[in-house]
Amino acid sequence: MDSPAETGNLRLRGRVTASSGRRTVLLTSDGVPIEAEHLPAANGSGRLAIVIAHGFTGALERPAVRRAARRLSRFGGVVTFSFRGHGRSGGRSTVGDLEVLDLAAAVAWAHRLGYARVATVGFSMGGSVVLRHAPGADLAAVVSVSSPARWYYRGTAPMRRLHWVVTRPAGRLVSRFGLKTRIHPRDWDPVPASPVESVPLIAPTPLLIVHGDRDAYFPLDHPRSLAAAAGEDGAELWIEPGFGHAENAADDALLARIGEWLTSRVPAA
Repeated sequence: MDSPAETGNLRLRGRVTASSGRRTVLLTSDGVPIEAEHLPAANGSGRLAIVIAHGFTGALERPAVRRAARRLSRFGGVVTFSFRGHGRSGGRSTVGDLEVLDLAAAVAWAHRLGYARVATVGFSMGGSVVLRHAPGADLAAVVSVSSPARWYYRGTAPMRRLHWVVTRPAGRLVSRFGLKTRIHPRDWDPVPASPVESVPLIAPTPLLIVHGDRDAYFPLDHPRSLAAAAGEDGAELWIEPGFGHAENAADDALLARIGEWLTSRVPAA
């Protein structure tokens, strides 16, 4: 992975942003600098922090991520961050493997900010990361939106295009300059535990799995297999009519329902 010296992002440490949040750079356990931002709860509560994990090619500056942060800040403080290889974070994307370390750094920061409880909400790639991070983590609740259940899925045209971007030199070049996402060229070694393998280890932490019936990337067998793997009462499953994929398709009403689900498990006041 790239070293901290390979990025100029450290100048962002401790900067106050125009959104009234606090922006900083976190260092992961493997030495990658991760840009992160804190948006206080709209009601001033320090009870619950919600850490948002974006999808592949997202970043904390992307409009969909900022909209999700603003909406969820009605239910608790919000920490957003850019995964490695995305935005102004360092390193290169491993498309769901070492990103668990990025999420762990963001969750640890939320705890250091003084919040009593911390929950994670992930979208697509971020949805798989929150599932893999959750076992053994100090979390109040976990929400996974539009996550794959298993690796190497190529059953839809968007996923076949994504595999070309990730695995081919020309695709990684397109990603770097067209999608503003830097991808690591090495294959996974070893292959990390899949989301469906991780889900049975999350209980007793409350788990919500959200998926759209119009998701063009992952069909409904993915969320259903995740819910089945969680076991009886191990997860709540929402199949959302008309919903597409990840944070770009999540409207304010869905985000509000997710916020309400979180506060029903972890009261923000």
